[in-house]
Amino acid sequence: MDLVHPQLAAFAAVLEEGSFEAAARRLAVTPSAVSQRIKALEDRLGQVLVVRQAPCRPTPAGEQLLRRVRPMQALEAEALADFLPERSAPAVARPIPIAVNDDSLVTWFVAALAQLHRQHGYLFDVRVDDQDHTLDLLRDGSVLGAVTAEAKPLQGCNVHALGAMRYRAIAAPAFAARYFGAGVDAAALALAPMIVFNRKDALQWRFVRRITRARLAPPVHYLPTSTGFIEAAARGLGWCLAPESLIAPALRDKRIVIVDAARWLDVPLYWQHAAIRSSTLQQISQVLRSVAADALRT
Repeated sequence: MDLVHPQLAAFAAVLEEGSFEAAARRLAVTPSAVSQRIKALEDRLGQVLVVRQAPCRPTPAGEQLLRRVRPMQALEAEALADFLPERSAPAVARPIPIAVNDDSLVTWFVAALAQLHRQHGYLFDVRVDDQDHTLDLLRDGSVLGAVTAEAKPLQGCNVHALGAMRYRAIAAPAFAARYFGAGVDAAALALAPMIVFNRKDALQWRFVRRITRARLAPPVHYLPTSTGFIEAAARGLGWCLAPESLIAPALRDKRIVIVDAARWLDVPLYWQHAAIRSSTLQQISQVLRSVAADALRT
């Protein structure tokens, strides 16, 4: 379900789909019609809104407009559902854009989405980024809400505490004996290969700083998969932090060990969303908080 205003609908569709052609398919018009609508909107506002490259992205002015359009889309869908219930069916409903960190996605978040879909028929457009960066997607208008590590609400947003995800440092038994047999200290951490999700992932570095303030440059593997972290550690690729809720089977099978039983890292998570009187956002917030309460530490 897209915005009634054709220019705003074209603007949002291009940024969501990434191209004029894909937006045209979604709106059932020609790419030329999409281009004309966006050009008319830009002329009306006196500013360029879309960077025309692959994929299309918003200019700073486009980000500002998109932040206003996102809540409008949610409110419009709710209003139209009251008068056109046939258009609110899941088969034609518009996916709700939400940002979440990968570890939440593979542990508790999907259960919340499934409950929301079952109860309300919502569809979702899930964007994944590090918990320290998901808020950027809410800030630039890409999503309507985000699971984030940031407790301070963005301007025009509400924030709800979800709980904390506990991370433990793990490695294969032989790896731990080789590098951490004498303890987990600066000397050992400087030599032991470390597994990091990507260059945005600061968890391992934060854990290292809890142990030492020394400037270390250990060997690093970049491996962008949460569940693959445990398998990589079990195979001796390196040590890493993994959510406590995911490591139990590998610990039970003695494929991994916790390299430092006295230390862990708790990452508080929050749900931030546009501060509008939306029944959709209210229902999403209630379910996320309920499911997170059972999965995260309070």
